[in-house]
Amino acid sequence: MTRRWFGSVRSRATLAATLVVAVALLAAGAAVLLSLRSDLTGQAESEAASAARAVAVELSDGRPYDKLTGLDEDDRPVQIVDERGRVVAASEDLERVTGTGADTARPGDPGGRAGGDADDDADDSDDANGSDGQDDDDPAPRGEVDSDTDFSTGTATIDGTTADYRFAAVEVEFEDRGKFTVYAGAPLAAERSAVGTATTAMLIGFPLLLAVVAGATWLVTRRALSPVEGIQREMAAITASEDLARRVPVPATQDEVARLALTTNETLAALESSVERQRRFVADASHELRSPIASLRTQLEVGAAHPELLDLDGAVTDTVRLQTLAADLLLLARLDAGERPGDARFDLGALAREHAEGRAGVTVTADEVPVAGSRAQVGRVLTNLLDNARRHARSAVTVGVRAEGEWAVVAVADDGDGVPEADRERIFERFVRLDEARSRDDGGAGLGLAIARDVAVRHGGTLAVGRAPAGGALFELRLPRAQ
Repeated sequence: MTRRWFGSVRSRATLAATLVVAVALLAAGAAVLLSLRSDLTGQAESEAASAARAVAVELSDGRPYDKLTGLDEDDRPVQIVDERGRVVAASEDLERVTGTGADTARPGDPGGRAGGDADDDADDSDDANGSDGQDDDDPAPRGEVDSDTDFSTGTATIDGTTADYRFAAVEVEFEDRGKFTVYAGAPLAAERSAVGTATTAMLIGFPLLLAVVAGATWLVTRRALSPVEGIQREMAAITASEDLARRVPVPATQDEVARLALTTNETLAALESSVERQRRFVADASHELRSPIASLRTQLEVGAAHPELLDLDGAVTDTVRLQTLAADLLLLARLDAGERPGDARFDLGALAREHAEGRAGVTVTADEVPVAGSRAQVGRVLTNLLDNARRHARSAVTVGVRAEGEWAVVAVADDGDGVPEADRERIFERFVRLDEARSRDDGGAGLGLAIARDVAVRHGGTLAVGRAPAGGALFELRLPRAQ
């Protein structure tokens, strides 16, 4: 069942279109999510960096920790860590934090490194006031804010609410107090929410879109292929009925299916013509064979009953005629079967002289012109042309062989009555005799010229008839010259 389903062009086209769209949607969805996440994360980093740098600037100006404005924000965690990793200041509501590198959230939290010896406590007391033991009247030394900003991701708990944050770290260095790092965080809740919403929308929308694509592809393919199904049904009916006169329907569209239908009808027409030609050929051959066979049988029966009346010459003549006709029919059958002429090289002029030798009243003027093909078949063409010319000539037949560009030309002319212009194509049909009144013994079976043209065409050439200078028929055979 699966093989039958996927054996359909419609199902394969639908599956392929759906897969292509699915891959495109997945790639586009992934790109959108990554871009959205990158944009929102970048926005959070920008907010965090701005907050951290603002606190760092205030700290570098010598403002005491309890006067830093950035520590008063309720939704933004801020920590200040010294170079020994101790938290020296933090947001008021900050309870827990990760991602800043400090072990505690606020100064003095248990488990941290804020505790120490007396000197450390004194230092902490001084640091907590933002001074280093100088007189109050002396100005506090300024620190230098680093231009680089580092980022990290962590969590923070503010007023019992834990959320993910993107932290920015900005360093501030004092000559007398050392280096401090300001951490400020921006919430990632918007990024998580937007990415989640977009993911949910894609999970719902993508299957629906794929279903629409699959349905549309199925319907469009079905409509496009419906004429093909009509062609298939009609061809099956033609095959079953063996009626080659029928034709397949041609759709009104000017697309590939319409061209397929036209080509199919042309093929049916050619097949019908070929079958009809074969039928006529068989009928004509049977008719031609019946006469010599009947004559030969009659002579043999008379000879058997009355030996003294046996006409041996007539029996031999009928036997030769029957043998010639059988040979012609066999050659035509081989030509119809597509027998290749071969590629042997030979001199057409020498072949013409050879076949004209010994014939009375035949004059040959032949140049040396090489051609390629079947020497026997081309020789058969020359024989048929010479026999036809001698049969219709009054006294003389001329044969000329010459080269004409890329062609080798053989011209056979007689001084008879010629061929009427209206019949100059019909004489090359099989079993055609222009003079039906003449005897079959004189006129032959009407296959000689048909064989000659078929052989010429098989060799890539032509055979045509015109009017000779003496008024008779001029048969001109053209074959490609051998290179």
